[in-house]
Amino acid sequence: MQLNFRVRKQFFLEKYFSGESIDYRQIIALFIPILIDQAFLVCLNLLNIAMISSSGVAAVSAVSMIDTLNIFLISVFVAVSTGGTVVIAQYKGSGNDHMVSKAAASSISLVSMLACCISLFMVVFYSPTLNLLFGTATSDVFAHAKTYLIGSSISYIGFAIVESICGAMRGIGNTRASLTLSLIMNLSYVVLNILFVNFLEMGVLGMTIAVNISRYSAAVFALIYLAKMDTTLYLRIRDMFVLNFSMLKKILFIGIPFAAEQMFFNGGKMLTQVFIVSLGTYAMATNAIGSSLAALFLVPSIALSQTTVTVVGQCMGRRNVKDARKFTTSFLWLSSFSLLLMGLIIIPLFLPIVSLFHPPAEIVNDIFVIILITAIVQIPLWPISFLMPSALRAAGDSKFTSVTSMLSMWLFRVILGYILGIVLQFGIIGVWVAMNCEWGVRGAIFLWRFRGESWYKHRLIEPASDD
Repeated sequence: MQLNFRVRKQFFLEKYFSGESIDYRQIIALFIPILIDQAFLVCLNLLNIAMISSSGVAAVSAVSMIDTLNIFLISVFVAVSTGGTVVIAQYKGSGNDHMVSKAAASSISLVSMLACCISLFMVVFYSPTLNLLFGTATSDVFAHAKTYLIGSSISYIGFAIVESICGAMRGIGNTRASLTLSLIMNLSYVVLNILFVNFLEMGVLGMTIAVNISRYSAAVFALIYLAKMDTTLYLRIRDMFVLNFSMLKKILFIGIPFAAEQMFFNGGKMLTQVFIVSLGTYAMATNAIGSSLAALFLVPSIALSQTTVTVVGQCMGRRNVKDARKFTTSFLWLSSFSLLLMGLIIIPLFLPIVSLFHPPAEIVNDIFVIILITAIVQIPLWPISFLMPSALRAAGDSKFTSVTSMLSMWLFRVILGYILGIVLQFGIIGVWVAMNCEWGVRGAIFLWRFRGESWYKHRLIEPASDD
C-alpha cells in the first residue's frame, strides 16, 4: 500500500510539475523558502496589528490607513524589482551567467534610486498628502497617521535594497538566500516591535523606530552577503554604481507597465480606503482586521505566484512555451486547492484568531461575513486573477496584464465599491463584495489571454547580441 502511494505520488509530480526546463525537485526547492517567507510576513502583519491594537482603535485605524499608502508607494520599486527578477530568470534559463550578473547589478541600483526619490518626496510633502487623502479622519487618527507616514517613508531605501537583492536571488532560483535576508529583516522587526510597542508602550512611534532599524540593518547585511558570501551572482558592490542603460531598458520594459499597474491598482485601493474613512473609525478597524485575516488564506497561493515568475521566466529563457503552459496550469489548480484547504482550517478558528485584535463586539459579525464571503469566492477567482498575470508577465507580456489590471480595478472595484458601499449603503461589506467581483472580471480576461498565443511571443532577451 505504501509503495503504491509512493509510485502514484512520483507519477503525479513527474506528470504535472516536471518538464524539460525544470523538474519538481527544483520547483519544491524554490517554493518552500518562499512559502516560509510569505507565512512569516503574514503572521508578522497579524502580530503587528494585534500589538498596536493595545493602543486603541484610533491607532489600528491609522496604521491600516498609512499601510495602504505605503503599499501604494512601495509597489513602484517592488514592481521594478520584479522586472529585474524576470530579466534575471530569463538570462538564467538561457545559460548566460555573465548577463545574469549585469542584470542583478542594474536591478539593485535602479530600485534603490527609485526608493530614494519616493522617500524624499514623502518626507517633504507628508502634510498635504495626509490632508488630501485622509482629511476626514478624526484628530487622534490623523496624529498617529502623521507619525507613521514619516517614519515609514524614511525606511523605504533600506527595504528597497533588501527587496531588490531578494528579487535577484529569486530570479536565479536561490530562494534560500532571499528567505534568510527576509527573515533577518522581519524577525528583527518583530523583536523590536515587542520591545518598543509592548514593553516601552511607545505605540505608533515605536513601530516606526522598529521598522527603520530592522530594514536598514537587513540592507547592510544584504550588501555584505553580496560582497563577501554570495557564490552565485558574482556581483561586486561597485557594479551597482555603473548604469548599464541597455540592461535598464530591459528591466523597465517589464517594470514600468507593472509599476503603472501597481500604482493604479493600489491607488484604487487607497481611494477605496477613503470611502471607508468616511464610514467611520469602526469601519476602518473592520477593514484593517479583515484584510489581515484574509491574508492568512493567501499564504501558499502568493508563494506559488512568486515561484511562477522564476519558473516561467526560466522556461521562456529556453523558449519552452509548452513547459510554461504546463507549469502555469498546474500552479493554478494547486493554488485553488490550497485556498480551499486554508479556508477549511481558518474559518473554524475565526473567533480565537479575531480575538487577538481585541475588536469591539459591534464589528465582529461584519468581519466574519467579509472573511466567509472572501474565503468562498477566492477559491476559483484568486488564482486566475493574481497568479495568472505573474506567468504572463514572466513571459514578457507586461503591457497587457498592466492595462487589464488598471481598467478592471477602476471600472469595477472602485466604482462598484462606491455604489455598493456608499450609495446603496451596504457599508464595508459592499466594498469587499465589489473587490470579489473585480477578481472575476480580470481573472476571466487573463484566462482568455493565456489560452491564446500572443502572451509568449515577446522577445525580452537576445542572448546572441547581449554579449
